[in-house]
Amino acid sequence: MVRKDSEGAPSIDAVRRLRRQIGRWLVDTPVLHCRNLENTLADGAEIWGKLEFLQQTGTFKPRGALSVMLSLSDEQLAAGITAVSAGNHAIAAAFAAKAVGASAKVVMIRSASPIRIDACRSYGAEVVLADDVHQAFAKVEEIHEKEGRYFVHPFEGPKVAAGTATIGLEICEQVGQFDALIVPIGGGGLCAGISSIVKQLNPACEIFGVEPAGADSMHRSFASGKAESVERVATIADSLGAPFAKPYSFDLCRRNVDELVTISDDEMRNAMGVLFRDMKMAVEPACAATTAAIAGPLRGRFSGKKVVLVFCGSNIDWLTYESQAALALC
Repeated sequence: MVRKDSEGAPSIDAVRRLRRQIGRWLVDTPVLHCRNLENTLADGAEIWGKLEFLQQTGTFKPRGALSVMLSLSDEQLAAGITAVSAGNHAIAAAFAAKAVGASAKVVMIRSASPIRIDACRSYGAEVVLADDVHQAFAKVEEIHEKEGRYFVHPFEGPKVAAGTATIGLEICEQVGQFDALIVPIGGGGLCAGISSIVKQLNPACEIFGVEPAGADSMHRSFASGKAESVERVATIADSLGAPFAKPYSFDLCRRNVDELVTISDDEMRNAMGVLFRDMKMAVEPACAATTAAIAGPLRGRFSGKKVVLVFCGSNIDWLTYESQAALALC
């Protein structure tokens, strides 16, 4: 059964067309039956994982970036693009710009992992560093205004949601029917796209969004009924550390997400340890968010149900990984 009340969301046909377009550069990432997680949790859930950290550039981000850039005119591409990110979106924007033949100038947080900065430069992007996420957004707006570069937003807009919706389409094709889906939330672009297409294809599925407690802009937005911001981002999951929600992605999440939960940094650290020990997956904190949720605030909710976790990214250097996951592995 396909749900009809999908106003404002990317249509199934549009998402299928986009998936074919971006397929020349990307891969359909696999899904895995996570039996070891089932054994660890021992609460009767059947757990599947969408391994999006195996995507080009190590995260889901190129889907949205390519979706945006493929819609630009020749004149816009000639002017180049700009982007802002703690790392993953900047890398994806650089990758996508190189794919479509545009130049890229990206703004990154000064504390970003050196491997992420180097990855951006490896795709030919010029990197500008900012002291914090608020300053970074101000800087990218300045570049957009002064240089005429097209601003490829990290999580907002119909094109970004169509890109991330291709993940939901793949999940539905790969897994078949399932009862629940757990998705990380930073700015909301990933969850907006995935939730909108999954609710069209599998209306009975319950969708859960997961935010770090130190970057809970979507929780605040759900509570107030409008897109909200946070004064200070405080989480080890830097790729989920968006300082605000935006109207389009917020609206799609509000209409399609059944419940939001928050997780602590310690819960993400523990989940990183579980994934390394039981699944042999060394991933960044954001990628462990869905495991932290099903092992924490959502534990015991899915007995006898089929649940899909979205594993979103793996761009982390060894020293950072060791410092964040070491305690959990002891």
